[in-house]
Amino acid sequence: MLIRSVELYKTVFEPGEYPEPKEREIAFAGRSNVGKSTLLNTIFRRELAHISSKPGKTRSVNFYLVNSKYFFVDLPGYGYAKASHQEIKRWQSLITDYFKSRPNLNLVVLLLDSRHNLQKKDIEMLQWLQYYSIPFVAVLTKSDKLSGNQLTKMVNNFKKELESWGSPPIIPVSAKTRKGISELLNVILGS
Repeated sequence: MLIRSVELYKTVFEPGEYPEPKEREIAFAGRSNVGKSTLLNTIFRRELAHISSKPGKTRSVNFYLVNSKYFFVDLPGYGYAKASHQEIKRWQSLITDYFKSRPNLNLVVLLLDSRHNLQKKDIEMLQWLQYYSIPFVAVLTKSDKLSGNQLTKMVNNFKKELESWGSPPIIPVSAKTRKGISELLNVILGS
């Protein structure tokens, strides 16, 4: 699947202000600083998603229109300790409302740092996905920072950890080398 066109379609800060659904909708979720914006820019082959040196900058739900028929949706990062309690509650409310109200949400791309096992906030996201019966694929980011043996070990660890969550596909990716990007696009767009 080639991405022929992409544009930032809408930025949403409040529940319920979402655009009309498209044919398919794929949401990208992950802890702050896991590389969501970097991965999206790698997929898009251009810098549309804002990348900051400070984690937790995505505070809205950003809808990117891909090939005029799909939405790729960048959700706020979770687990950022420096945000205020009120701001964290607002993000949680926004994400919960998003999950409840999007009939064409086909898949969540759950980004996990390949260098670390599941964290408490990752498990909370898995619980949300399970509660709302949303299928997901696990994407291990920053895989270029591990040796081949280390990456194999971490993939096996994630397979064990995610067994009780339905054994989703696990795809190691690197925004730096583009490793795994084609495989990810094939999985999320079903081509």
